[in-house]
Amino acid sequence: MSERTATIASRVGLHARPASIFAAAVGALSIEVTIGLASAPAEDAMDASSILSLMSLGAANGDVVVLRAEGDGADEALEALVLILETDHDAA
Repeated sequence: MSERTATIASRVGLHARPASIFAAAVGALSIEVTIGLASAPAEDAMDASSILSLMSLGAANGDVVVLRAEGDGADEALEALVLILETDHDAA
């Protein structure tokens, strides 16, 4: 299983706009990806393709999240997803 951490860069956290961008990117993959707060147990991780799960995570600006995936291309997929989370989608 591949695992990466990312720091939420959007100013108001993982809310509607950045969550929808991220969920769409995960949904385009052929592998399952989970996301959870780094401070939470791994079994509390949620489906990263669900915008509702992403928003209920409550990840704020500066929070560290853990992404996990398994399968062909998991490492590359997680690297691309980290870049999305570490981009401020609220910047003007």
